[in-house]
Amino acid sequence: MAQTEQFAVRPQCAPAAVDPVVERMLAFGTAWPASDGVAVFNRVYLAVTEEIVRHVDAGRFPDRRAAVTLDVLFARRYLTAVDAATEGLRPPACWRPLFQYRRHPGVRPLQFALAGINAHIGHDLALAVVDTCHALGCEPADLEGEFDRVGDILVLLEERIREDLMPGPDLLEIADPLTHLVGAWSLERARDGAWSAARLLWGLRELPDLAGEFTERLDAGVGLVGRCLLTPWR
Repeated sequence: MAQTEQFAVRPQCAPAAVDPVVERMLAFGTAWPASDGVAVFNRVYLAVTEEIVRHVDAGRFPDRRAAVTLDVLFARRYLTAVDAATEGLRPPACWRPLFQYRRHPGVRPLQFALAGINAHIGHDLALAVVDTCHALGCEPADLEGEFDRVGDILVLLEERIREDLMPGPDLLEIADPLTHLVGAWSLERARDGAWSAARLLWGLRELPDLAGEFTERLDAGVGLVGRCLLTPWR
């Protein structure tokens, strides 16, 4: 199964720096039109990554190596999905709705941003924690502090994203279906789910068939949520 193989990929060493990740996201920003749905998410994710780098450089992560490793291995899963879509291959199910609807005129920028965050947090983050444990020879509990600090940054940025991308009150009233849709999704709940999934996957590391089945179903479930978030409004 594709997802079983994806789970089985284990980094052999910790990445050295975040710079190559930032460079690739900057390159995407110049290659894609601003209205492209993946470009919308890419701008959001670039802002997140740059904020994490600032926190790392300011010494706000006690374990710098763990924070950088988690950040880079996390980002690589997004970059791998982009590469797959670019090459005409099938990215993970969690990413497919965003790539399929990226040019749909009836989907608003906030939907694109949240669909990308949903895919990356709901699926990729759990696997990135496991990747990091293999790379550093540690266990999820050893990464909890870094995981929580990254999560706190994401929650703060989510609020900013909603403010920047949500249509104004004159365009979007409280009863508008889009208001209801985006209000039903929570980054904090997605982050909690990712941590639980990471711990479960780590516990299943000696049972690859079960780990692969769980990863595949996690991927499909997150993809279904992403498809709902991208419901066109015209």
